[in-house]
Amino acid sequence: MQITRIALDLAKNVIQVHAVDRAGKPVLRKSLKRSQILPFFRDLSPCRVGMEACASAHDWGRRLQAIGHQVELLPPQYVKAFVLGQKNDANDAAAICAAMARPDIPRVPVKTVAQQDQQALHRVRQLRMKHRTALINQMRGLMAEYGITIAQGPGALRKAIPELLEDADNGLSFGFRGLLSELYEELKQLQTSIDALSERIERQVRQDADGRRLLEVPGVGPLTASALIAAVGDARQFRNGRQMAAFLGLVPKQHSSGGKARLFGIHKRGDSYLRSLLTHGARSVLRNAANKPDDRSRWLMSLATRRHRNIATVAQANKTARIAWAILTTEQRYRPA
Repeated sequence: MQITRIALDLAKNVIQVHAVDRAGKPVLRKSLKRSQILPFFRDLSPCRVGMEACASAHDWGRRLQAIGHQVELLPPQYVKAFVLGQKNDANDAAAICAAMARPDIPRVPVKTVAQQDQQALHRVRQLRMKHRTALINQMRGLMAEYGITIAQGPGALRKAIPELLEDADNGLSFGFRGLLSELYEELKQLQTSIDALSERIERQVRQDADGRRLLEVPGVGPLTASALIAAVGDARQFRNGRQMAAFLGLVPKQHSSGGKARLFGIHKRGDSYLRSLLTHGARSVLRNAANKPDDRSRWLMSLATRRHRNIATVAQANKTARIAWAILTTEQRYRPA
């Protein structure tokens, strides 16, 4: 039995295996427990191993690479088209194996442990911020029931709560004051945690050579630079900057037929968190471009005048992604136009 391609449909406990020979004929279909995967692959000659880029795929990828196999992670949206029949583990594994035969399907690089560590920091910070937003909204809603409204923004709320708690004539009951005080302490703890995570991310990115170079690009701060390194890793996987911008979902969505090109808004594939950071940075660049005489600022203001500020913002985010690709691939510093 000569296996050339083998696909794994990953799951928590039971993993489906589908293998084919050089002619593409299935030679193995079986399910294995997690504890059986590495012994099974140690007994195999080195071959191509394919998986969907989903939960635990990067960990399995590193383990299989360590024992000599060539690992290919495929985006799930490209694998779905190869599923024959109804959805089950066996058909999913066969679809992954069939998709591996298509060299034009982009591969997702296996992340290093350091990249996953960075990404974990961002995900935990993002969760803390969602909790903070939910807590602020709840506090505002509860106070509105007592006829108290506060200006928008976390800063305004944090400033107003101590004053409300000290004001004995605002009509708040003793019981609600105690509850509001507890919520305020919880909010302060969340903010402290968010600030600590932001400092860790900034400290790490300033210790990284690529991170320091990315920080010189207008519209790229510590969070964006760190997220770019964690999500992209080796930018040489992309042929050019446009391909990396497409990977981040910053190119138009296309629905063309009969030789007639039809373009819409951005297709929004890829990492939505990183795309939002690039867009926020681009919005800052646009806001400060009015009083600058350089070519990039004049181009950006001209675009915002001719089209729309949102279109100019996304165009600047696309340009930022291309500049980041050039910096990561050439290891050169940013040179303003």
